[in-house]
Amino acid sequence: MPLSHTPTAQVAAPAATAAPAPRHWLRAGGLMAASGWSANQYSSLLGAYRAHLGLTAATTTALFAVYILGLIPALLVGGPLADRLGRRRVALAGLGVSALATCLLMTGPAVPALLWPGRFLTGVGAGTLLTAGSVWIKELSAAPYGTAPTPGAAARRSGLFLSAGFATGGLAASLIAQWAPHPMVLAYVPHLALSAAAALSAARAPETVPARAPHTAAAAPAHRVPFRRLVVPVAPWVFAGPALAFAVLPGLVDARLHGWQTVYAGVVTAVTPGAGLLVAPLARRLTARHRLATAAAGLLVTAAGLLLGALAAAHAQPAAALLAAALLGAGYGLCVGYGLTEVAALAPPHHLAGLTARFWAVSYLGFLTPYGVTVLSGAFAPPAILTGVAVLALLTLAALLRPGARHSAPLS
Repeated sequence: MPLSHTPTAQVAAPAATAAPAPRHWLRAGGLMAASGWSANQYSSLLGAYRAHLGLTAATTTALFAVYILGLIPALLVGGPLADRLGRRRVALAGLGVSALATCLLMTGPAVPALLWPGRFLTGVGAGTLLTAGSVWIKELSAAPYGTAPTPGAAARRSGLFLSAGFATGGLAASLIAQWAPHPMVLAYVPHLALSAAAALSAARAPETVPARAPHTAAAAPAHRVPFRRLVVPVAPWVFAGPALAFAVLPGLVDARLHGWQTVYAGVVTAVTPGAGLLVAPLARRLTARHRLATAAAGLLVTAAGLLLGALAAAHAQPAAALLAAALLGAGYGLCVGYGLTEVAALAPPHHLAGLTARFWAVSYLGFLTPYGVTVLSGAFAPPAILTGVAVLALLTLAALLRPGARHSAPLS
């Protein structure tokens, strides 16, 4: 009898003692959520700054765009630094800059001039976090640290964390600004708490790249042409739609909101990236069939959202504008999923952070779109401008699907 039980015990023992796969990528994910939160907490307060500080629409929109002036250089520098110095060190440094920027924004009601360096440093912190953090999550999701089924699935996780931060940051700030005292101070407190929690969590995640001194090129020549052809045309649309939803649409329909402008703006900043999260399964299915299908769907949905936004602006309809924001958010989710998947497929490991930085840098050019709308609004009506932007999205789709670009194969 003892002998008859021995094989069963020998087989069962390994299963009973097998440890679950670690999820270190969740620890790094908090950094991406904090980055999205820091970027969007200001967006929902645009109306409050105009009402309480007397800032003009042009000033608040310019402050929205100053973010890009800090973000793009940080993206381009942060990627190579993360490849050379390691992901964790660069990501935590970016988180520290982001927290400092939030402190400067909190002083805005007393010293409005500090809003400018606050927004600039918000971009610096976000750019550093995006490059180091997104690559760190991708590497922690794959072997030997994680069990993500494909490189594309691992790469898309950073976009999901970023979307979660976008959605919750703007909504939380707007709710605080609507009902709490000292709204433009207390609205920023949650980000400081989230940053502290994210830092403590990420400090316990393993470093995936040891510190090293040798210089590596930003991108191998073999990857530059497909990156320019397949990624660069789509990248600006990642944030062009959400930026218009955050900074332009609420102001075009707020005449019917009667005191609920701040809450409405916060709902928009939650619905837009929230829709991006909801389309993640669709992005995965489209990518499994053909990578370009995800980009095509993203550009089509973005164009539809812009056209609906133009209609909402023409008739001052907040409900239609909210639906337009959801469509723009869905377009964002599809485009960012496509971009991160394509970069993961194109870049060798030692160039991944650098190529990811280039993708985010081009993507964040879309945040300049609201400023362009403000400039053009002196000559054209906002519905006409939004319609023109929708036409540009469709032209981008046509360029992407031209014969020279239709060679992309399904991701293995």
